[in-house]
Amino acid sequence: MKDEIKTWLFDILKTIEEVDSFFLDTPKEFSSYLNDLRTRRAIERNVEIIGEALSRIILLEPIIAISNTRNIVDTRNRIIHGYDTVSNEIMWSIVTEHIPILQAEIIKLLEDERIDF
Repeated sequence: MKDEIKTWLFDILKTIEEVDSFFLDTPKEFSSYLNDLRTRRAIERNVEIIGEALSRIILLEPIIAISNTRNIVDTRNRIIHGYDTVSNEIMWSIVTEHIPILQAEIIKLLEDERIDF
């Protein structure tokens, strides 16, 4: 695996761990998320980082085994360029449904010794 790709994959994992850390002392419930502006903004920033890292990865390796890469990059672009149209419901679904899948896929890629990008 190219060093750049590996670095970006680790960056994504670190960012996912940071998102998870926001809920260590707070219930992982939509109402808690909705009532905490700092957490919402921090999650948006982390999704931007994830989207940027994936954007860089797919430039070097367009067929990488990560699902929804285009959707994640598009979400990053929406947060940055269409900040006033960001949906709390969509961001919450990213946290609860999509990030765990992304995390598992990245861990698998990093553990798979046979991958040679």
